[in-house]
Amino acid sequence: MMSLRIAILAPLKRAITVDTTVSRNRVIVDLVGELVGRGHKVTIFGTEGSALPGVTVIPICKPLTELPPAENDFYQHTSYLALELAEVLKKQEEFDLIHNHMYPEYLALTVPFATPLVTTVHSQMIPLTAEVLCRFPASHLVAISQMSAKASGRDMDVVHNSVDTEFFLPSEVLAKSGGYLLAVGRMSKAKDKEGKFLDPKGIGNAIAIAQKSGMRLKIAGNCEDPNFFETIVKPHISDTIQFVGEVSAEQTLSRQQMRDLFAGAKALVNPINWEEPFGLVMAEALSCGTPVVAFARGAVSEIVADKKVGFVVDPAAGIDGIVDSLKQIDTIDRSTCRDHAVANFSTKHMVDGYERVYQKYIK
Repeated sequence: MMSLRIAILAPLKRAITVDTTVSRNRVIVDLVGELVGRGHKVTIFGTEGSALPGVTVIPICKPLTELPPAENDFYQHTSYLALELAEVLKKQEEFDLIHNHMYPEYLALTVPFATPLVTTVHSQMIPLTAEVLCRFPASHLVAISQMSAKASGRDMDVVHNSVDTEFFLPSEVLAKSGGYLLAVGRMSKAKDKEGKFLDPKGIGNAIAIAQKSGMRLKIAGNCEDPNFFETIVKPHISDTIQFVGEVSAEQTLSRQQMRDLFAGAKALVNPINWEEPFGLVMAEALSCGTPVVAFARGAVSEIVADKKVGFVVDPAAGIDGIVDSLKQIDTIDRSTCRDHAVANFSTKHMVDGYERVYQKYIK
């Protein structure tokens, strides 16, 4: 493909850096690195502190998580989002294509760009999101899973997210010493009408699985509300159930630490309670040769080949279904897990998909 001048509309919550572990930012980092390696010229519109090799960064503001307190955070944040869009609109003629990864994604659809705009929808495809996207029928949208595209109710290209399969590598030493289950996920602040934490990532489920199976469990992830940790996790901390890292709104573990956790686990358990549009941690675990046992929700079945690289469990079977599957975990070949990740979720594979999308829409 010919060299393109590509603008990346990035989220403003956090900086885009090579060490980031946040899922949307991580996908951008890997995407941009591969695009630059293929000869494309990339400019990121993002936050101060953003920096990637060979990339021009146009900073809009400090990361939203680092802004000083404001009387109205909503106005503060949306003002900077508007400034980001205005800056790209002003410079759009400098680019062959604009690739939108903003949070929220649909804001860019309201701007009358003359330069082709491709929007990756990273968020969950709830009915309200689908309704908004259908109001912009001429927009060029990319879903990160077939499940998400189907739920949108409109035509969307599909490009699965990727992981750096040259970084997330198996470790025979760690795998031999590992006899623990691993649960990784954001501990959401969202609550239901009764004030109970929704726990979309199923951390509470993972604890119940460990208790019922008698297996060790390590938990890692950022905690948006300290009360989540206090009520769902802390009461169960023991010699066999461990929380790794600090209780913080931001992930405190490095990529290297996360890689070691994945590579050393007997299995990643992903008993999610929501329709997750992708699930990057599953691909990261598989890349390290670690099987995945997960509920059949969201895009799980697109990532985990049942009985080949793990087990996809009917949510109706509940915790018992996952515990039963874990009894068969030694039948899963770890090298097959690794091969599956490289074949389907490598950065090369993802960028091949995006280049095909770009080719459809550039002038």
